[in-house]
Amino acid sequence: MDINTLTEQEAATLKEWIATSSHIILIGHKSPDGDAVGASLGWAEYLRYLGKAPTVVMPDAYPDFLHWLPNNEKIMRYDKRPDEVRTLFSVADLVFYLDFSEETRVDDMTPLLQNCKAKKVIIDHHPSPGLEGALILSRIGASSTCELVFRIVWQLGGFEAMTQHFAVPVYCGMMTDTGGFTYNSNDPGIYFIISQLLTKHIDKDKIYRNVFNNYSSWAVRLRGYILYQKLNVFDDLHASYYTITRKELRSFHYIKGDAEGLVNEPLRIKKMKLSVSLREDTDQDNLVWVSLRSVDNFPCDQMSHDFFNGGGHPNASGGKLFCTIEEAEKVVRKAIKAYAGLLQ
Repeated sequence: MDINTLTEQEAATLKEWIATSSHIILIGHKSPDGDAVGASLGWAEYLRYLGKAPTVVMPDAYPDFLHWLPNNEKIMRYDKRPDEVRTLFSVADLVFYLDFSEETRVDDMTPLLQNCKAKKVIIDHHPSPGLEGALILSRIGASSTCELVFRIVWQLGGFEAMTQHFAVPVYCGMMTDTGGFTYNSNDPGIYFIISQLLTKHIDKDKIYRNVFNNYSSWAVRLRGYILYQKLNVFDDLHASYYTITRKELRSFHYIKGDAEGLVNEPLRIKKMKLSVSLREDTDQDNLVWVSLRSVDNFPCDQMSHDFFNGGGHPNASGGKLFCTIEEAEKVVRKAIKAYAGLLQ
């Protein structure tokens, strides 16, 4: 099966930039998920195979259920070590953006990226990459950035030499960004890639358990509480939403990742088309994080753009609101009403 994704010119430029660079940084977006972390760790492993010594940087914390990934201990967090990261960027000659294409996606690090003089490469699968002067390897048809990382390494002839340190994070990122291959995963090429990753003797069942069955008892109780007490269902519109307040998060001893995937649960309801999560930030006032999931042809990426200052994919998107949780509820109700014609 032909799974190559780069043009000849893209492949040649990428190889040249890697070969001539000595100080390489890989960075994921703020609040990094399995795809951002997995793609960064996988790509870093390939660069080490080429004799490079890349540094993986994340703007802030990533979920606890990803801390078992091989080499995750080598990730440098900007919010914990800002001076060291600034020093790295001051001497960098090549920076890879993994799983994002807009520099604002790194939040507090935005000025650092904008002022960096290094060559920049985007490896991403989100719409509308917007960075001038970069080598943009963006494929919106891909299931995940990890899928793209695999395809690129495969095309450049590096996969045979890869070990589980490459295969595990890449499979993990593909799995998490497709909800366990339940959406955005109909391309036969995805399953060819999985078959090749399995040749590295990864335990895909254990990877699943490590990610999806790795919650504390408090996290499970939080999920039960939200679904029982906080879920608002519009049966006539086949839509739902729930809110999680800062007080509730603290009551259930919330840590990053405890609410991961919860937004998918209401889609188990018969005929449900849209699920929206509204979660108050744990520290900053008037900041509400929004997650949207949908099925079939409902464009939750468009809804996120129109109402929640965000975007993403047709069936999986995110955004944020700068208001109280009560005001955010009014916004989501307005959004559902505005899209009633596509929900009924």
